[in-house]
Amino acid sequence: MPILFLRKWAVNPVFLLLEKLAASASDIATMYAASITLSVGQFCTNPGLIVGIESEPLQRFIHDLGKAIQKTEPEKMLHTGIAAAYTGKREAALMQDNVHLIAESSHSVDQPEIKALPTVATVDAKTFLANPVLHKEVFGPYSLVIRCADGNEMLEVAKHLEGQLTATIMATEADIINNDELLEAIKNICGRLILNGVPTGVEVCQSMQHGGPYPAATDSRFTSVGADAIRRFVRPVAFQNWPDSLLPDELKESNPLGIWRMVDEEWNNRELKEESR
Repeated sequence: MPILFLRKWAVNPVFLLLEKLAASASDIATMYAASITLSVGQFCTNPGLIVGIESEPLQRFIHDLGKAIQKTEPEKMLHTGIAAAYTGKREAALMQDNVHLIAESSHSVDQPEIKALPTVATVDAKTFLANPVLHKEVFGPYSLVIRCADGNEMLEVAKHLEGQLTATIMATEADIINNDELLEAIKNICGRLILNGVPTGVEVCQSMQHGGPYPAATDSRFTSVGADAIRRFVRPVAFQNWPDSLLPDELKESNPLGIWRMVDEEWNNRELKEESR
């Protein structure tokens, strides 16, 4: 049976709205430096894009994010192949026109074949929109800050992103109320929409959605974490006109397994009543 969920890639964009950024630029930078480098960036929900509007608070955020990344030591990735892919994609991204390095770890890399160099870079939104290379995931401790001229350009960035596992909005209530079109655009590209947090870390619980629109997943209805993950491996089959003795135990009138079933639009785990047969 084919697996319905397959994560291809995700850059898990973060949108920094003006009022929130003005009030908390340094705190957000510290939070995201930790998220970008958590487990050497080897989370499929790693924040690979950070989108903000050109302003003094954004420059303060960029400055503080760079300082934090410089202090982060390179660490071993899970496999030399993953480390090689990270190094190659990192270098390819940094070579693109108008991409500028913000900072990389100031610590030396003593095992470059297995250790990853934490890195953050920046680019203007116009260049980003025109360059599909910059839309691709760099799996590891890397993130790209996109500088937008205004809110309209931020909206264009959101509309041009492909499907994601997560998207995050750093915003006050006023930011949310004043950016309803942007919120709608961001909601439409992700499986999990986060407010004032980080996307890294996934709780295994009933409410978790760890899927997203293509290409983050092959089918946005299915998740790979939580109770609904079982739906990736099952398909419905209806038995019509079969005698009770030949039905699977799950469908027999006596309900020998004592499981919950819907009978006549009512959930119960009892044996079928005579009038329901």
